[in-house]
Amino acid sequence: MTLPMFVSQLGWVLLDFVWQGALIGCETALLLLALRNARAETRYLVACSGLLLCLLWPAATLVLRLSHGADAGASALPLGPLLAGGATQADSWRELLQGNLSWMVGAWALCAAALALRMVLGLLWIGRAARHEGGNAQWQARLDTLARGFGIARAVRLQVVDGLASPVTAGWWKPVVLVPASLVSGMPPQLLEALLAHELAHVRRCDYLVNLVQSVIETLLFYHPAVWWISHRVRVEREHIADDLAARRIGEPRRLALALSELEKLQFSNNKLAMAANGGDLMQRIKRLVRPDMQALNWKAAIPVLGLSATLLVGCAQTPMADSAADAVTTPPLAQFNSCAKPMYPAEALAKRLQGTVTLQFKVEADGSVQDSKVMKSSGDASLDEAARVAIAKCTFTPATVNGKPKAAWAPVQYVWSLS
Repeated sequence: MTLPMFVSQLGWVLLDFVWQGALIGCETALLLLALRNARAETRYLVACSGLLLCLLWPAATLVLRLSHGADAGASALPLGPLLAGGATQADSWRELLQGNLSWMVGAWALCAAALALRMVLGLLWIGRAARHEGGNAQWQARLDTLARGFGIARAVRLQVVDGLASPVTAGWWKPVVLVPASLVSGMPPQLLEALLAHELAHVRRCDYLVNLVQSVIETLLFYHPAVWWISHRVRVEREHIADDLAARRIGEPRRLALALSELEKLQFSNNKLAMAANGGDLMQRIKRLVRPDMQALNWKAAIPVLGLSATLLVGCAQTPMADSAADAVTTPPLAQFNSCAKPMYPAEALAKRLQGTVTLQFKVEADGSVQDSKVMKSSGDASLDEAARVAIAKCTFTPATVNGKPKAAWAPVQYVWSLS
C-alpha cells in the first residue's frame, strides 16, 4: 500500500461521510423526536449510538477499501447521476474530486491536528489545576459524605480554583472536582452542595470517559455539522441525567434548580473536556426540574428532517444502478505477458533454492497502464515478491471494460517461482 493510494482512499472515505453523516443525523433526530417524552437515559443512549456510528461507519469503509482495493475514483454512494442528471456528469465530478483529494486530505489533517492540540492543552490545564490548586478540608468532608451516598468507592478530591464559573469534574480513575473559589465564598452552602451532587452523578456514571470519546470524534469529523449537533445532544441529555440523579439524592429538585439559576448569572465555562454543572441550556434544565411537562410534537420541525432522510435513502436504493446494472457487460483487465520480460530470479533466492507462488494486484488504468501494485499473498520470500511485482508492473495490460468502455480496475496476477 503506497502513501498516494492511502491518501486517495482516505479522501473518498471523508467525502462519503458527507452523506453518511447527514443520514445518521436525520435518523438520530427522528428517533429523538419520537422519544421526546422518554427518560433522559433513553435519549442519551440514542444520541451516543448515533455519535459512535459516525465514527464506526467511515472507519469500516476505510478498512474495506484498504483491504479489498476499492476503486479510488468511485464513491460508495454515486449520487452524481441522481443530482447531476447522468453518468457523464457524475464521472466528471469524480475526476475533479480525484484530482484534488490530496489537498482535501491535507487540509483535513491540519485542522484535525489543530483541534487535537487544543484538546491536549485542555487536558494538561485540567491536570495542572488538579495537582497544584488548593483544597478545602470542610468541603472535602462534605464531598466525601455525598460520594458515599452515591455509592462511589473511589476517592474523589476537591480542589478550589480561581477563574472558573462552575464546578467541573475531571478524571476517571482518580476523579477530581474543581470548584470556583467565588462559589465557595459567595454561594449558600446548601446550593453549592446541590451542585457538588450533580458533579458526583457524573463521577458515578463515568461520564468523563464518554466525554473524551466525544472530543476525539469531534476532532476527526469536525467538518460535518451533524457530528456537532449529535454531540451537543449527548451533552444535553447527560446533564439531564446528572440533574435527575442529584435531585433524587438530595431530595430537593428545587434546591438544585435554584443553584443552577445562580450559575446562570456567572460567565459560562467553555472547557468541554470536563463535566461542568453549567453545561447545556441552564434555563431549560431549571424549568425541567421545577415543572417537568410533556413536550408536544412539532411537525413543522420534523418535515425537513423526514424529507432529507427520504432523499438519502432513495440515493442508497439507487446505488447499484450506477455501475452494476443487470444488462451491463463487463470484462476484467488482463496482462499481456508477451509485452514484458520474464521476472529475473533474485541471486540470493536462487542460491537458497527458494520457490513459491506470489499473488499480486495491479491497478490498471483505462489506457492499460499500471498506476499501482501490491502483494496480496506472499510467496514466502520478500525478494521473490518484489522481483515479480516490479517485472509484471512493466507489462502492458488490456484494461477492464463496462459495455465496451475502458475503465480503471484492479487486476489479480499470480506468478510461480519454480526451479524445475
